[in-house]
Amino acid sequence: MADKTFKLEVVAPDRTFYEGDVTMVELTTTEGDVGIYAEHIPMTMIVAPGVLTITEPSGKKKASLISGFMEIKQDKVTILAETVEWPDEIDLDRAKEAYKRAKSRLDGHKDGVNIARAEAALKRALTRQEAAGR
Repeated sequence: MADKTFKLEVVAPDRTFYEGDVTMVELTTTEGDVGIYAEHIPMTMIVAPGVLTITEPSGKKKASLISGFMEIKQDKVTILAETVEWPDEIDLDRAKEAYKRAKSRLDGHKDGVNIARAEAALKRALTRQEAAGR
């Protein structure tokens, strides 16, 4: 099964981020981590913050995928991404600062802090750092 390829298209609001033949794609959804191979059953999923791993016949590529939707067909997977970045596009210092701010909000337990937003910001910052390899 791993020898078979399928089309992967990752589209962001400002560009076609990736388009090519792959043997597998791995990402995080609201239901958990998933890996998709060729001939997967058709379905749709909601993308959650996590590292996108694209396995091409020649090797793997990783990217930071923050949110979006995924459509799976037997011969093609399309990801409509709100935010997706290659490791060299990630401002690591900015991601570290975002992590510190979110962690401070969560640790402070101050009134008026939107916990869900702080947790989402923390997850985005961690995803960017992980995708950047740090």
